[in-house]
Amino acid sequence: MAEKLPTKAHLATVEKTNYLRVLTYAGAIIAFLIGSGFATGQEIMQYFTSYGYWGVFGTGALVLVLMSYVAVEFFVVGNAKKFDKPSRIFHYYCGKYLGTFFDYFSILFVFLSFTVMVAGAGAVFEEHYGVSKHIGGIGLAVAVGISVWFGLKSLVDVIGKIGPLIVIVAITLGIVGIASNPGGISTGNDLVASLDLTRASSNWFLAGLSYVGFCMLWLAAFLTALGKTARSKREAASGGTLGAVAFSVACIVIGLGLLANVERVAGAEIPMLILASDIGPVVASGISVMIVAGIYTTAVPLLWTVSSRFFPDKTPRFKYLTIGLAVLGTVIGLLIPFSQMVNFVYVINGYVGIILLVLMLVKTFTRLARREKL
Repeated sequence: MAEKLPTKAHLATVEKTNYLRVLTYAGAIIAFLIGSGFATGQEIMQYFTSYGYWGVFGTGALVLVLMSYVAVEFFVVGNAKKFDKPSRIFHYYCGKYLGTFFDYFSILFVFLSFTVMVAGAGAVFEEHYGVSKHIGGIGLAVAVGISVWFGLKSLVDVIGKIGPLIVIVAITLGIVGIASNPGGISTGNDLVASLDLTRASSNWFLAGLSYVGFCMLWLAAFLTALGKTARSKREAASGGTLGAVAFSVACIVIGLGLLANVERVAGAEIPMLILASDIGPVVASGISVMIVAGIYTTAVPLLWTVSSRFFPDKTPRFKYLTIGLAVLGTVIGLLIPFSQMVNFVYVINGYVGIILLVLMLVKTFTRLARREKL
């Protein structure tokens, strides 16, 4: 009997991009990247605003291009290869030995990033609410531990819907910062060199590469696992592109808002709360909740990534390890000041991420030159 050919209706069902899923994937990327550093404004200050126009627009453009490439690559390769373990993505790009190094290094970095989230939550509670940072840090760890306990699918459903909302609010706050003092952007650009600002690197270009580098180490295993759930490469690529572009635009807008008020936000642990307080105390309180939500949406997949590296999702060992890591991360995160954590953990690991970026580019160009199909 001749093999039955697929009908046009069947092909349309298989190949048609589900735009709601694309938005969910984009939202998951955004939510993952909007951690304590972004949501508080500390990360934007150190990587973008502190370099003036070059930082906001130069770093912003660099991040937009490279982050789009990285997100699409991880998503599409994950969709095509369907690795038994998400960490296999490092072996795909780097080979056996370097791949093993990046595998274990990224797990260490992702765990340290979780401790940064704990520190960020503690800083928000201490600076805005005037209560012990231990309440914020421990509260976050408990909420994150419970969420990771229920696995990846539940995780994506939750954070994929919170992420876009947080970006909209953050961009709005950046626009308010610009509108309240439009002339301050030019003034801020002239002042940044003379202010005592913590910077991610000696220049904006290296800062941009470092920023993409540490985001890559975050995204690698998570997006590879998420790519397996996409129904087509087009759906995976669309979600990756949309998420990366939206996040990069948000960085630029918020960077401008902070630059317009750079004298006032310089030295603050939570710069975004200073912009919010200009609107009113009620708004500032609302923004503080948004910041905590942003920290939560990043902390959950960070902790999931570490636990899933060693044990399958939702198994008893996975759950016990999650509890242990949450406790250890809380202890570390509450010992070191938040701004110092951001500068040390993100910057050092960002430079290691640059090496991964180079190896990824080499692999991609080689694949295209040989016309290899995924």
